[in-house]
Amino acid sequence: MSDTPPKRRFRSQTIYDGLVRATTRSFLLGLGQDDEDIARPHIGVFHTGGEMSPCNANLREQAQHAKTGIYAAGGMPHECPVVSVSDGLTMAHSGMRFSLISRELIADSVEASTRGHQWDGIFAIGACDKNLPGLMMGIVRCNVPGVFVHGGSALPGQLDGRDVNVVNTYETIGKVLAGAATTDDLEAMSHACLPAAGSCAGQFTANTMGMVSEALGLAPIGSSMVPAVFSERAPLMRRAAKQLMAAVMGEAPLPRDIVTRKALENACAVVSATGGSTNAALHLPAIAHEAGIRFHLDDVAEIFARTPLIGNLSPGGQYLARDVYYAGGAQVILLELLRGGFLHGDALTWTGRTLAQELEGAKAPDGKVVRRIEEALSRDGGLAVLKGNLCPDGALLKVAGLQTLVHSGPARVFESEEEAQAAVQNRRYEPGDVIVIRNEGPKGSPGMREMLGITALLYGQGMGDKVALLTDGRFSGATRGLCIGYAGPEAAAGGPIAALRNGDRIHIDARPGARSIAVDLAPQEIAARIAAQTPRPGPRGGLLEKYAATVRPGHQGAVTHSGGVVWLRDET
Repeated sequence: MSDTPPKRRFRSQTIYDGLVRATTRSFLLGLGQDDEDIARPHIGVFHTGGEMSPCNANLREQAQHAKTGIYAAGGMPHECPVVSVSDGLTMAHSGMRFSLISRELIADSVEASTRGHQWDGIFAIGACDKNLPGLMMGIVRCNVPGVFVHGGSALPGQLDGRDVNVVNTYETIGKVLAGAATTDDLEAMSHACLPAAGSCAGQFTANTMGMVSEALGLAPIGSSMVPAVFSERAPLMRRAAKQLMAAVMGEAPLPRDIVTRKALENACAVVSATGGSTNAALHLPAIAHEAGIRFHLDDVAEIFARTPLIGNLSPGGQYLARDVYYAGGAQVILLELLRGGFLHGDALTWTGRTLAQELEGAKAPDGKVVRRIEEALSRDGGLAVLKGNLCPDGALLKVAGLQTLVHSGPARVFESEEEAQAAVQNRRYEPGDVIVIRNEGPKGSPGMREMLGITALLYGQGMGDKVALLTDGRFSGATRGLCIGYAGPEAAAGGPIAALRNGDRIHIDARPGARSIAVDLAPQEIAARIAAQTPRPGPRGGLLEKYAATVRPGHQGAVTHSGGVVWLRDET
C-alpha cells in the first residue's frame, strides 16, 4: 500500500473528469489550456471592467495581473466579466432605477458562473458603487475560497489651485441656477473634476464599501485606498492571487466563516467612523443575508450610535481617499478603532489570521485626515438612524459635517424624483420646508433611485441647510445636508410617508438620544388617508417587473431571495 497521500480533489474536477466529460475537456483545450492546465484548480476572476464609467475603466487591466498571479501560484484563471450600471451616468433620470438592481445581477452572475462551472475559488474586482457589495454578496453566497479587491479611487482634479471632484460639478449646477456661477464656470468644473480612471474620490459609496471589504475580512488589508491608476495595484493583485491560491490548495476559512456578526459590526464601525455612505446600511444587511445572518437596520443603528467619527473625509469633512492612502490606508482607521475598543480584533479574515493580527504594523493617525479616538470629530459617529411615527422601520441621515440637527417645517410633497427636481430647479419651495419625495422605494420606484442630483442642486442654490429632504428612495454617498433617505416602510408598502399632504408639520431631531422623525398626525388619520388611496400600477414586463415582485424592504437590505443559499445535493 502506498504511503503517498491521495491527491486532493477539487470542485472543478466535476466538469472534466471521466469518460462522459471528454467534450468538456475539448472546450478547455479550446481555451488554450493543456492537460496540465486542466488539472489545476480553476478560479473565476470576476470584474466589472468596461467603458460604462471611469470607475470601471481599468479593472480589466487589473484583472490581468490577478490572472498572472493565479497562474504563477498553480491555478487556472478564467476571466468572467459581469454587468455594471454606472451611478454617474444614470443620475437624475429613469435609468437610476437599474443601479441598485445591478447589485443583485452582479451577485447572481457570480453565483451562476461559479456554481455552473464549479470554480474552486473567486477573485473579484469592482469599483463603482453597486459593484462592491454585489461581488461580495456573490462571494458569500457561493462560499468557496474568495477575495475581493476594490479597484481604487480616482485622483481629484485641480481647478484654481484646489482639489475638485464630481460632487463639485453637481453643486456648481445649483449655483448656476441660483445665479451664483456662470455656465463657463460649470464647463471648467466639469472638465477638471475627473481626470483619470477610478471611483469617485471622496468617502462616497464605492470607497466606503472598499473600507468595508477590509473590515469584513474579505479583502487584503491596505488594498482599498490605493488609487486606481497607481502602479502599486499590479503587485497588489498578484500578491492577493497568491494568497487566494494558498487558500484554495490548503485550509483557510470560507466566506461564511469570515462574515459573522462580529465582522458585520466591524464593517458598521468603519462606516460610522469615516462618515461613510448611507448606502452601506442597505448593503451590509444584504451581505449578512447571503450568510444566513439576520442583520437589519436596527443592528446597523446600534453600531453607528456607539462608534466615534474619526475620519475627516469628504463630503462631511475635508479629505479624500487619496489622502487616506498617503496617511497609511484604511488600516490606520481600523487600528485606531481597535485600540479604542470599537472593533472585534478576533474576527477572522480571508488569510486565516485575525483582524488584529492583520493590523499589526499599521500607522498611527496623522491627526488631520484621521483623528485619534480622544480627539474624535464626534463621539457618536457620522451616520444616524431616525425613527418615529413617520418612519417606524427607520430612516437614514448622514450627520457628519451637519451644523443643524433639528428641523421642523411643513411638508412639500412630490410623487416622484422628476416632480421634485422640476420644483427645485424652478425654486418652487420655501426655506423651512421639508421636501418629501415618495414612491421611490425598492418596490415603488421600482429600484430605489438615488437623489444626489436634487441634493446637490439645493446646496448649489445655497439652501442646503435651510430645508430638509425626506424620501423612501436613496441618497448618494456624496450627499450632504439634512437629507433623510431609506424611509421605511416605503410608500408602496403603505408606509406613513404615503399619507403625507402638503402642509403637514414634520419634526426632525437628529441629536444623540433623540434620533426621531415624526409628523403631527394621529394614527387614525394616517391609517384613513392610506386606506383611501388607489394603489399605483406596477411595472409591466422586463427586469423591473421581476425585481418589484421579489424585492424585500430597504431596512432588510432590499434583497431578493430567502437568504443563506445552500448547494444542491449533486454539487461538490
